[in-house]
Amino acid sequence: MSAGQAAGEEADAAAASPALPRVLSALFYGTCSFLIVLVNKALLSAYSFPSPMFLGIGQMAATILILYVSKLNKIVHFPDFDKSIPVKLFPLPLIYVGNHLSGLSSTSKLSLPMFTVLRKFTIPLTLLLEIIILGKRYPLNIIVSVFAIILGAFIAAGSDLSFNLEGYIFVLLNDIFTAANGVYTKQKIDPKELGKYGVLFYNACFMVIPTVIISFSTGDFQQATHFQHWTNFFFVFQFILSCLLGFLLMYSTVLCSHYNSALTTTVVGAIKNISIAYIGMLIGGDYIFSMLNFVGLNICMAGGLRYSFLTLRGNSKPAQPGDEENALPVSKS
Repeated sequence: MSAGQAAGEEADAAAASPALPRVLSALFYGTCSFLIVLVNKALLSAYSFPSPMFLGIGQMAATILILYVSKLNKIVHFPDFDKSIPVKLFPLPLIYVGNHLSGLSSTSKLSLPMFTVLRKFTIPLTLLLEIIILGKRYPLNIIVSVFAIILGAFIAAGSDLSFNLEGYIFVLLNDIFTAANGVYTKQKIDPKELGKYGVLFYNACFMVIPTVIISFSTGDFQQATHFQHWTNFFFVFQFILSCLLGFLLMYSTVLCSHYNSALTTTVVGAIKNISIAYIGMLIGGDYIFSMLNFVGLNICMAGGLRYSFLTLRGNSKPAQPGDEENALPVSKS
């Protein structure tokens, strides 16, 4: 059986899953993703916490601890370590840490609405990687919905009055890592191999030590240990909450990708981000209003809702060979 056929059968199985787990897993992912952005924004901006890598280390440590204790108590199951596991996981650990660090860095350097707008570019990247890596093909109406979201992002970002080049670079890197993470996770969570929990646990194990080394060498760790708010109960509470939400976000991402597709998971995240943008206009304090930006956000939301409607109606599963005339052709260039 070819890789393309296997990916097609996997996608069909996901599409045939009962509607309730698909919807609930998407809502769970959207809720976790919504909450962690708000908490991280408070830590990195409101409290001016200087060490995004240290925060990422805390989230990885929480993931390792929760899953290891759960395995010891037979709540979850995943294989014990052996020399084949790094080969099975590659390149997920590298993508995982890149996604973590670029996301945390970009959150602290951009206004909340503009961060959420630029994250939309994850969607076409996911679409492209699913075509290349998983062999999927999507109907034209799904493609149109995706690019409506991108059009809105271009319009909104083009009128950004608080332009920050470093922030834009970090968030676009985060888009690339997020797209790759979603697609490769979908490929790696085969229950006959590592399964959902094994992927999460070994990803965090392989990358926590290199991240600690990088944090030490860049001064990130030292800045974190000398931070003045460690005696502030509300700061410590939000730091611990961010670590727990980091685990829940990774778990919910895997769960949503298992029951749906990587593209659906990405679009759920986009809809959540647009909702955060609306909230940021009212309570964030760092949004600079412009009509183009506001129009762009609304176009993004319309595209996201259209995609959601088509997905629930069952049109997001990959096109079969007989339906190729309705699918967007893959460019050979």
